[in-house]
Amino acid sequence: MAEYRPTTVATTSWEYGWQWRAACRGEDPALFFAPNHFEPKEERQARERKAKAICAACPVRIDCLEYAIRIREPHGVWGGLNELERRILVRGRESDRGPGLRVVPD
Repeated sequence: MAEYRPTTVATTSWEYGWQWRAACRGEDPALFFAPNHFEPKEERQARERKAKAICAACPVRIDCLEYAIRIREPHGVWGGLNELERRILVRGRESDRGPGLRVVPD
C-alpha cells in the first residue's frame, strides 16, 4: 500500500519558511521580474537597482539566493542577483571551487 503524504498549498504553507520573512513580500513583483515586452537597458537597470535595494536589506537574502540557484530559477532578481549574475556565480562554483559551497553573507 502506498504511503500517504499530505499535500500543502503554497499560499498557506510553504516548505521554505524563509519566504514568509522576505523583504520583498508584499512588494510589486514587477520590480523583480522583466515585463513581457521589450525593456530598454536603462529601464531594466533602474528596475533591478530598486529590487536589489530591497534585497540588500532582506534578512533572508542568502536563503533566497541559494533557493534560486538550487532550483535553477531562470528569471528575475533573487537574493540580490539577476539571472546573469546567478549564472556567473554557479559557473564559478562549479569550475573553481566545486558545487555545494554556500554564498558568504555580507
